[in-house]
Amino acid sequence: MDVKRLAIPLLSDGVSAGFPSPAEDYVEESIDLNEHLIQNPFSTFFLRVSGNSMINSGIHDKDLIIVDKSLIAKPGNIVIAMVDGEFTIKRLSKKNNSFYLKAENHNYPDIDFSNHSNIQIWGVVIYSIHNLYR
Repeated sequence: MDVKRLAIPLLSDGVSAGFPSPAEDYVEESIDLNEHLIQNPFSTFFLRVSGNSMINSGIHDKDLIIVDKSLIAKPGNIVIAMVDGEFTIKRLSKKNNSFYLKAENHNYPDIDFSNHSNIQIWGVVIYSIHNLYR
């Protein structure tokens, strides 16, 4: 797989999420987002989210998510699952030794593994890219 590298300027100081700090007017270095966001390039995919079942976890309709198929899903991870032939994004959860896929929006039902003939965990969501400028 040929991965194109794109260096993006990285400002030398972080940005304060508390009290404002003096601004620096120079770039210290540049970063390649592939190096910071993707550990396993041959098993990593980008997907566009469709729907609002995960809004309470900060994942919204039309967000871009990064999914790594090489990771082993654990309860608490947000995963891409194939449920009876259809892809969905949900949080993998476990209660009373039973697994289910939890929606992060009370308007959507959870998916109990015992109610479906075929559920496969396809990959683990490692990042969500959310547009704040609307």
